[in-house]
Amino acid sequence: MRRLAASVWLVALALPASAQCTGTNLFDAMPASERTRLTLAAHSAPFAQGLLFEARKDGMMITLAGTYHLPDPRHAKLSRKVADALKGAKQLLVEAGPKEEARLQEAMTSDPKLMFSSGPTLPELLSPEDWARTKDALSAHGMPAFLAAKMRPAFVAMTLSLPPCAVREMGSGEMGLDKVLMQDAKTEGVPVHALEPWDTVFALFNAISQRESLEMLRAAVIGAPLADDMGVTMADLYFRGEPRLIWELARAQAIDGGMSAKEVDAQMKLSEDLLMVGRNRNWLPEIEAAAKAGPVVVAVGALHLSGKAGLLALLRADGWKISRLDG
Repeated sequence: MRRLAASVWLVALALPASAQCTGTNLFDAMPASERTRLTLAAHSAPFAQGLLFEARKDGMMITLAGTYHLPDPRHAKLSRKVADALKGAKQLLVEAGPKEEARLQEAMTSDPKLMFSSGPTLPELLSPEDWARTKDALSAHGMPAFLAAKMRPAFVAMTLSLPPCAVREMGSGEMGLDKVLMQDAKTEGVPVHALEPWDTVFALFNAISQRESLEMLRAAVIGAPLADDMGVTMADLYFRGEPRLIWELARAQAIDGGMSAKEVDAQMKLSEDLLMVGRNRNWLPEIEAAAKAGPVVVAVGALHLSGKAGLLALLRADGWKISRLDG
């Protein structure tokens, strides 16, 4: 079950760690034959490689940037390219803009039910052995066990899937690429609009059954000791322009950790359907409508771009011509 939870949340949030995190690149340490197998599997998906694309149709233009939300000094190269596109853009479309983030923070402060359960606590839902392991993992992430005990399992799983070093950096105020681009848009006087409501994350979590969320939590606990290694690996692959390879690596790591291929496929399909496919299809009409008013920049998690139901494939199916800009 090792590290499967990281793959689940990575899908929508694209969560490789900061370059300041330390750890082993798990992909580079694999035998060459395994690296080749995973690479071929990743590249079989549409638009598997690349972080920056342009879509054109009937005089309209969309610039799409695949982002992740954790800080890293290697943002600079891509952010400069996107900043050039922002100079002529009418809008920057993101998953959550400043208004949505503010509303989310306000709601989390005023409504504990969003994150905390009124039902059984984690010590009641988990076996004594699983709860003991969960407490150890929480301690390494700096989260008090008494606080996590009352949280919904999916939120605890998400927290444990983040590399501890990245959590510290986010707490210090360092920004992921999406926030860097929002600052750039503000400087250029480009309006920032969200592609979905502020409470989308809670709707997604509510769609996951208790059994599924507990399975994610157990997987996150098992993978927690290697979270920094997995995070460093994902960051390196992201900056190589290989976001789809992150997906294949997460699948392979889960199987190597003890889960059956059937179990892994079921959980990854759940995450893909819930966190990517549905959201991409909801976003598509919003993006196309915005493009009718002039050039737009779309900055969303990198794994939203690739795949048969990725934004790029959906746009191409709707008649847009796609070009890679960072190749």
